[in-house]
Amino acid sequence: MTFPKKPTLGTDTLRIHDNFNQRIVVPPEDYVWTPSPSTGVERIMLDRIGGEIARATSIVRYLPHSQFPSHIHHGGEEFFVLQGIFSDEYGQYPKGTYVRNPIGTKHTPKIGNQGATIFVKLHQFHANDNMRKSIDTNSTDWQDGMMKDPRVMLLHEYGKERVSLVKLAANTHLKSMHRNGGEEILVLEGTLYDEYGTYPKGTWLRLPHRSRYSFYTETTGALLFSKTGHLNKKINRMGE
Repeated sequence: MTFPKKPTLGTDTLRIHDNFNQRIVVPPEDYVWTPSPSTGVERIMLDRIGGEIARATSIVRYLPHSQFPSHIHHGGEEFFVLQGIFSDEYGQYPKGTYVRNPIGTKHTPKIGNQGATIFVKLHQFHANDNMRKSIDTNSTDWQDGMMKDPRVMLLHEYGKERVSLVKLAANTHLKSMHRNGGEEILVLEGTLYDEYGTYPKGTWLRLPHRSRYSFYTETTGALLFSKTGHLNKKINRMGE
């Protein structure tokens, strides 16, 4: 695994984990917080192609009473609140809220006294995927499938792309499988395992199209933010 320790800001194009054919794992011990252009706002760049306007996946931390300038989501924005309360002119979004701001929407983040940390993806929307969403997962029901485990909470679906929370009980073993379109995971709680390693809370994984793996849990179980079907051939070619 490679991860630039000090990404250089201010250049026209940053390229961080830009080969989408590679399996990428960023555990919490590899987090590198870098300042944003706004005071009190810093981020971990998980993947990025571009400068300040970029196709990007990040963890962004807002200190209490910080704010970010008004901006337009030219390529769309989706985020999941990890800590605190994220606020803008449209509302307040506590920990566990999933938000989608489609292409062309605009807002001005203004954070209160709790601060906020979000997992955010920018410039990754399909042009016709224009549904704006705000889902408080703390008060949303889980969908039980044919099997009791895992439990799934579907947050968004468009074409082959699917965004969900996935809850795995302790001592769960999932069948080995190929994931068409790849999968991206942020471990929200507990610890996830597979034949390649151990992934504690806070670990981000990006698994390429048609990769094969067999996830399982041990004594703690795990809660995951999962996005599947979005790492297609067009995205993969960006890294060539």
